[in-house]
Amino acid sequence: MVTAKAWALKKHFEGFPKPSDFDLKTIELPKLKEGGKWKLLLESVFLSIDPYMRLYSRMDMKEGDIMPGTQVARIVESKNPAFTVGTFVVANSGWRTHFISDGKGLQLLPPAWPESLPRSLALGAVGMPGLTAYFGLLEVCKIKPGETVLVNAAAGAVGSLVGQIAKILDCKVVGCAGSDPKVAYLKKIGFDEAFNYKTVTSLDEALSNASPDGYDCFFDNVGGEFSSVAINHMKKYGRIAVCGSISQYNDSVPQKGPYIQIPMILKELQMEGFIVYRWHKRREEGLKVLLKWIVEGKLKYHEQVTEGFKNMPAAFIGMLKGENLGKAVVKV
Repeated sequence: MVTAKAWALKKHFEGFPKPSDFDLKTIELPKLKEGGKWKLLLESVFLSIDPYMRLYSRMDMKEGDIMPGTQVARIVESKNPAFTVGTFVVANSGWRTHFISDGKGLQLLPPAWPESLPRSLALGAVGMPGLTAYFGLLEVCKIKPGETVLVNAAAGAVGSLVGQIAKILDCKVVGCAGSDPKVAYLKKIGFDEAFNYKTVTSLDEALSNASPDGYDCFFDNVGGEFSSVAINHMKKYGRIAVCGSISQYNDSVPQKGPYIQIPMILKELQMEGFIVYRWHKRREEGLKVLLKWIVEGKLKYHEQVTEGFKNMPAAFIGMLKGENLGKAVVKV
C-alpha cells in the first residue's frame, strides 16, 4: 500500500493566501486489483503552479478539498496494457505526490519529445500555457503580420510565450512586467519594447511611447487599472483577448471602474474572454507546433523550479506575488 501526500485548502483565502491556509494530508491508496476500476498507480514528478488556482479556489472549492492542478507523472504500476511502467503522462489530479487512475484523461507526452528537453515543459511552453498563448493569439486576437501586439504580465508563463509567438508571426510586440530583471529578459527573448509598469511615472505615457500609433491586439493577463488605461491606446477595430485578471484575484473588496464602454464603442473594439480548453480537440496540433518552435530555437522558455513537495504553498504564494520568471513548477 502506498501513502500519498496531498495539499488541501484548510481555510478559504482572505486576500493573499497564507501558509496557514493549507493543510498537508496523508492518504492511503488502495492496491491495484485485476479487473478493478483503478488500473494505474502514478507518482508526480513535476507539479504546475498557475494563477487560475487562486480564482478556482474561491469559485468552486470547499475547505478540505485537495488543491487543483496538473502534473507530469510517471506510471509506477500498471494493469492497463495501454500504459507501460515508466511512461510519463500529463494528469489533472491536483497537489498530490501519488494517485491512482483508470487511465481516462491521462495525456501522453508528444511522441517526438527530445530527451534533451525537460519533461516539465509539458506543464508550460509545450502544455496549457503554450496552448493558451497559441490559440489566444491565432483564434481570439486573429493577429496578422505587421500588427502591433501588447501583452501584460509579459514575463510570466503565458505572456512570455505570447510575445515570442507574435514575433514568430512577424508582429511588433510591446510587453510590460513588474521588475527590471524581467524587462531585461523580455528584451533578451525578442520583445521590441518593454517597460516596468511599477516604475514608470505614467502608464498612459509609457504605452504611448512604446507604440505611438496604438495597438492592434491586446493580450490581457492582468485586468484592473492596467486594462482600463490600455484600452484607450487600442487602434480602431482592435481586438482584445482576455486571458486572466490576476490584479483582482486576491482582492477582498471588488475594484470599481473606470469603465470601458465608451472607448469600446468609439473604437469599435472586439473583446473576448477565453479558456484554452475550448480548443481541446486541436491540442495535438498546437503542441506539435510549439514543440517544433522550441526545437528550432524560435521559442525560448524559462522555468522557476521549486524543489520539494513541501514547498507547494510557498511556490504558489510567490507566483501570485509575481516572484517567478516564466513558468512556475515544483519538482517533487
